[in-house]
Amino acid sequence: MDSKQHQTGQMADILDKAMLNSQATPQLSLDYPEIGLKQAYQIQAAGIEKRMSRSEKLLGIKMGFTSRAKMLQMGVDDLIWGRLTSSMQLVEGDSVSMQRFIHPRIEPEIAFRLNKTLKGKVSLLEAMSAVDAVAPALEIIDSRYANFKFSLADVVADNSSSSGFVLGQWCSPKLDISNQAMVMEINGKPVQIGSSSAILGNPWRSLVEAARLAAESDICLEAGWIVLAGAATAAHPLNVADHVCLHTSSMGQVHLQAGE
Repeated sequence: MDSKQHQTGQMADILDKAMLNSQATPQLSLDYPEIGLKQAYQIQAAGIEKRMSRSEKLLGIKMGFTSRAKMLQMGVDDLIWGRLTSSMQLVEGDSVSMQRFIHPRIEPEIAFRLNKTLKGKVSLLEAMSAVDAVAPALEIIDSRYANFKFSLADVVADNSSSSGFVLGQWCSPKLDISNQAMVMEINGKPVQIGSSSAILGNPWRSLVEAARLAAESDICLEAGWIVLAGAATAAHPLNVADHVCLHTSSMGQVHLQAGE
């Protein structure tokens, strides 16, 4: 193992321990300012390998920075992605303990379920033909860094902040998802209101980009995987006892209960 691989493993250990202990850690880039995007994805992959060694399974990927506003905020010109594992999938209607998170936030999303493999540069039609269902979804993001502050490399290394997700009822992929109203309520009060069109103008474009970006790390999107298209609104803080409900125009609802 060369020194860079050793360093990558050390940084993956730092983030893995922060996740397991639900305790924030300083940004990696403060001690390792030389981290680039390529190494950040290697750190992410090493962290996921640790989870899989603990019997977690890889279920798919999530997309990030899928709105122009978020790209401008972060000073980037491309999307990022993270991996979804079995321990991150929450059961709708069940209560999820907030003790497993550090400073969780929640955001409304659309999920794709693949029935064909996608890799590299694919057309919109190819991406659409690889999906057998779509669903409303909620994603919990939870940076392992203190004060939720990070650089681009930091957040990618930290699995793009992805920490949990819950899926609503699967719907036909023929359903028009290009401009679904997305109203996220917490304890019956709307806290975020938006449209699925905020996801790259059309969530299907996010799936095209997911195939491209994953291929850059020599990964294909596998049949059976779930792909979260990205947030339709800003994320909202999630606290103990919060009941979250996402209402959509025609995809139905999805609920999440935050427990102790």
